[in-house]
Amino acid sequence: MSYYREKTEEYFLCDTSVENVFIHEYMAAAPDRYVKVYLLALMHADLGVSISREQIARHLGMEEEDVLKAWTYWEKLGVIRKKMKGSEDSFDYDVEFVSLKQQMYGSDGSTAADGGSQIGDRMTDPEIQGMISEIEQITGRVFNSTEIREVLSWISEYQVLPEAIAYAFAFSRKNRRKTDAHYVGAIVRDWGGKGLKDIAAIEEYLGKQDHRHSMHRRVFQALGFSRNATEEEQRIMDTWFGEMGLPLETVLAACRKTAGISSPNINYINKVLNTWKKEGKIRVSAQTDGSPEGFTAQEIRRYYEALRAGEEKKARQRREKVYRKIPRLREIDGQLAGIGPELSRIIISDTVDKKKATEQIRQKEEELQMEKAFLLTDNGYEPDYMEIRYNCPQCKDTGRLETGEPCQCVGKITREQIDRILRLNR
Repeated sequence: MSYYREKTEEYFLCDTSVENVFIHEYMAAAPDRYVKVYLLALMHADLGVSISREQIARHLGMEEEDVLKAWTYWEKLGVIRKKMKGSEDSFDYDVEFVSLKQQMYGSDGSTAADGGSQIGDRMTDPEIQGMISEIEQITGRVFNSTEIREVLSWISEYQVLPEAIAYAFAFSRKNRRKTDAHYVGAIVRDWGGKGLKDIAAIEEYLGKQDHRHSMHRRVFQALGFSRNATEEEQRIMDTWFGEMGLPLETVLAACRKTAGISSPNINYINKVLNTWKKEGKIRVSAQTDGSPEGFTAQEIRRYYEALRAGEEKKARQRREKVYRKIPRLREIDGQLAGIGPELSRIIISDTVDKKKATEQIRQKEEELQMEKAFLLTDNGYEPDYMEIRYNCPQCKDTGRLETGEPCQCVGKITREQIDRILRLNR
């Protein structure tokens, strides 16, 4: 006697099995369209039915390029394998879905060498530990192993320092209100492509970009435009402030020439400015990077770096003074510094109740902070005595507000201040 099930030819009457590992570890951090590609192709793989990338793109209402990007994304995370067909076309391949359970735990139930253990090895690096801890503080959540793996891949893929990655999360949260790894990864990729590998280079670049954007907004305000500038309009305006070296006042004077025109536009302003320049009617400014008159961008950057370094040094001295008087505070700060790495180790571990362990650590952190505040106030110190005291609370001694606009403190800088601060911090 033989046994068999009735087979159905209606796909929507069948079920597709999706591993919980994929749902828990990979799905949340992935772009929505990449998840759609994965699930649709997985359904066809279960049914044993072929489907081309063209059909996937048409069914999901996306471009074929997005389907290719999805498979590259999943391959990088080890979720699928590309099986090349041997042709010269690098996009001619089949997709093999990897058993995520076996990859994570191995056939004998032990954790596989790939993936988790590699993350564990890198997490022993203090610089990496500090980066993950800072990112988790910025985002306000604990990263899972998939997100940690993706973040670590940026270091080698985009050739940036860990400090630049943490800075990207902070920048994205303040300026874009987004902290998901995929979005921040695009920012890191853009910076890496421009050769911006550390915070100093990134801040100098952003300072110039923010200043240019504020100039663009001011011009559009003068013209009565409420929309954003197009790429071509930005390019034209950049030639005014960059190649031509025109001060904002001159550009605004040209904008006033449009008072009697029904449809003012950037091309008209461009003609006016070029005519004025040919006739020698305008003054060319050497200050095209947003620096106060008489100072270069490099001088301003070095001034604020030295200013922050000086305040950080004073904070360290205050901490050492308190540590000598209250040794327990040194122990507390050491324990607080270890909170981030401890949380990361829990995330990549498969032997503990992650939710319970995380709650215990957060409770421990809160208790340590309360004990620290009590010890400080009980010994006659303010709760923030050990923290950095910025000269300008608005910009925190960076010269830039969160909006990207120059802080008002920049315009008050004098040559004597710059020379004094740089001399003190040599």
